[in-house]
Amino acid sequence: MARSLDGLVLAPVADQAPGQVGTGTRFTYHEKDGRIWAEYAGGDIVRGYLVGTRRGDRLDFRYVQLKHDGSTSSGHCESTVGELPDGRVRLTETWAWESQPGSGTSVVEQIAESPAAAGGPVVQQVTQHAP
Repeated sequence: MARSLDGLVLAPVADQAPGQVGTGTRFTYHEKDGRIWAEYAGGDIVRGYLVGTRRGDRLDFRYVQLKHDGSTSSGHCESTVGELPDGRVRLTETWAWESQPGSGTSVVEQIAESPAAAGGPVVQQVTQHAP
């Protein structure tokens, strides 16, 4: 099993569709006893949360978010936790909105250390396609 996600900070490297998670969004992950959760904000997102479970290297979670225009949205994501040859963490994600049409895939990779995350790494999210 890949290392814990606890304390990881994630940052997208590519914008999704306008008004969604983008390069200005930051995620802070937590993990304990097979449970995962994260807070996120930035870019078009005022505040977002995700919560779910981890079994081995598989994550299964739901997410909700509030955008600057006052709209809310929610969805479901399944991710596989992996490790790159240089030791960085990679999440390969498949997600789908539940509150609106659309689905896609993302790749999230660790890119640097983050002092704000108490020694946790900063990670980036690459959206391969979006609704």
